[in-house]
Amino acid sequence: MKIYKNAEFISCEDNNRIFSILIEDKGKIIFSGNNIPDKYEKIESIDLGGKCVVPAFGDTHIHFESFSFFHSGLDCRNATDLDSLQKLIREYVSNHPDEKIVLGFGCAAQGAYEGKLLTRFDLDKITSIPVMLVKYDGHASVANSSLIQKLPKKVLQDKGFNKDTGWFYQDAFYQATNSITSSIPITKVIKNMINGADFLAKKGIGFVHTVEGVGFPLDIDIDMMRLSSLWLPQKFRIYFQTMNLNKVIFRGLPCVGGCFATALDGCFGSEDAALKDSYTNNPNNYGVLFYSQDKVNNFVKSANRKGLQVSLHAVADRAIEQAINAYESALSDLRREDPRHIVIHADLMNKEMIEKASKLGLYFAVQTPFLMWKEEPVEYLEKILGDRLNNMIPLKSMIDAGLILGNGSDGPCTIPDPIMGIYAACNHPNSSESISPLNALKMHTNWASKLSFDEKERGTLTDGKCADFVILDKNPLNFPVEKLDTIKVEKLYLKGEEYTGDSGNIFKFIFDAIKNKL
Repeated sequence: MKIYKNAEFISCEDNNRIFSILIEDKGKIIFSGNNIPDKYEKIESIDLGGKCVVPAFGDTHIHFESFSFFHSGLDCRNATDLDSLQKLIREYVSNHPDEKIVLGFGCAAQGAYEGKLLTRFDLDKITSIPVMLVKYDGHASVANSSLIQKLPKKVLQDKGFNKDTGWFYQDAFYQATNSITSSIPITKVIKNMINGADFLAKKGIGFVHTVEGVGFPLDIDIDMMRLSSLWLPQKFRIYFQTMNLNKVIFRGLPCVGGCFATALDGCFGSEDAALKDSYTNNPNNYGVLFYSQDKVNNFVKSANRKGLQVSLHAVADRAIEQAINAYESALSDLRREDPRHIVIHADLMNKEMIEKASKLGLYFAVQTPFLMWKEEPVEYLEKILGDRLNNMIPLKSMIDAGLILGNGSDGPCTIPDPIMGIYAACNHPNSSESISPLNALKMHTNWASKLSFDEKERGTLTDGKCADFVILDKNPLNFPVEKLDTIKVEKLYLKGEEYTGDSGNIFKFIFDAIKNKL
């Protein structure tokens, strides 16, 4: 039992409280208020020196295993031209002589390298070692000739592979990634996941909604994630990216969906997010709906009947409309009491969609870092969307309509950082859609926990819940919103214990972590 005192605790409850004392026992909050009850006066106390304390943050949409892999590997996001890309790749190859295949992340969109699309031939000039670079939005990749030669014929015959440029799109991309990752040693995957979880913890993240089920053959990533959740420090909720419900039910998972196999459209970076009106820069392009309305309806209806929570990727308005229609059809077929079905991304919403989603009781996993994403700057979005940019992630309108929004990173697409997510939410490019710091906090705490039915255990500093909290160097509620990005996470506490990140020996770390979680 410990008493934490002399702090500004922000509860993030529906009716928010500010208090100065929190008492923890056996990992649970047993008291929160401003005066220590007499029966606890002799208990050990920790003076927090007037710091600000908030609930541990959640990330409601991350590809955790992919993020962990790329976090420990080759990150190309800072390459602005072919020379800087060449330097990054050659340095990485030199520092990792044992890697037979190099898989990198963050390759820029077309036009970023000397005004043209990066191709296999550009990579051939850099290295003869097999290399594949995944595009910054995680939905396509380009490889050099050495790597292409290693792939099965089935992959190279897929219509999503462009042999002239070396780019892989849609199913060809998924198949190529599966083929490459099959050669990664399990010990490396585990080490990467420990490093990834450590990075999240240092950003104050205590619970994670991870979408898995692509990038590894035989769904190994799902089973690795289920096992790893026993010993990684955060609380994980796993969303299986598949339309095969038998796989989900066999593993006893309560939810299905995410991206990839359950993505209804593409993304703005590839200009294949599905729009109701054409792209401003191309009147013949409306993006792509990957499935018919009937197919999506049937999938959601089946999952809803089986009691599963469904999560669908929908970026632009035509795809969002398709998702909302599918949920409406499923709930008309079987109205469940509290299914909490989710739309992921929902980057382009209009008033009609917001009102309909609210009536259906849908939840949303949005990513406010996209509002300030250097890989897709406002200038680019304005070029392809025109005035519709004003409807980009309309936070205030959605919250005012009663929608529950959780915030996340879509890592590895953006680097997980709740402080930056909060900053972006409070400094929306369309100022009329900016929200208050308290609501921005709730998107990473209270509301985030509700997306995965975890609100009884975490998400707020409430008596009876887990003593998971973050110490900040400043109070975001009384700090200039334009400077929120300067706030620092100083410490993370999980079940009342300070997170130290001392992994030491991997297997000892796993053993100790499992013992602590059980």
